[in-house]
Amino acid sequence: MALVIGEKAPDFTLPSDSGKDISLHDYEGQKVILYFYPKDNTSGCTLEAKAFRDHLEDFKKLGYVVLGVSRDSVKKHCNFRDKYELTFSLLSDAEEVVVNLYGVLKEKMMYGKKSIGIERSTFIINEKGNLVKEYRKVKAASHVNDLLKDLGA
Repeated sequence: MALVIGEKAPDFTLPSDSGKDISLHDYEGQKVILYFYPKDNTSGCTLEAKAFRDHLEDFKKLGYVVLGVSRDSVKKHCNFRDKYELTFSLLSDAEEVVVNLYGVLKEKMMYGKKSIGIERSTFIINEKGNLVKEYRKVKAASHVNDLLKDLGA
């Protein structure tokens, strides 16, 4: 299934670091920044998560909720959240359902070895649950600032 800008974003329900399941449809009426990242506690993912944390109020002023998704377990998410004082929800897609819905699972080459991993990507979803923009192959160091500029902050 290919994602189409302007159409409904694929709905899902995933366990979160809060201990509760979170569904995309829970946020109907709000704008959502849904970002996918490869792995908790790695340098790039930590940099990106801290940038979202540091600019969370800016996103809230623009009317956005931030949700982070990786294949890590809820327990790993809780450790990551606590270690870096993250103040937005982290969702666990250990079954790889949502990463496949959004097409972010890609073949990667690392140290000469092929593996399958999450391509750092972000999706902007409007109040009606429609996909309005997608960012693929984003750079951890600059993505949040670029996103703020693009969203009008």
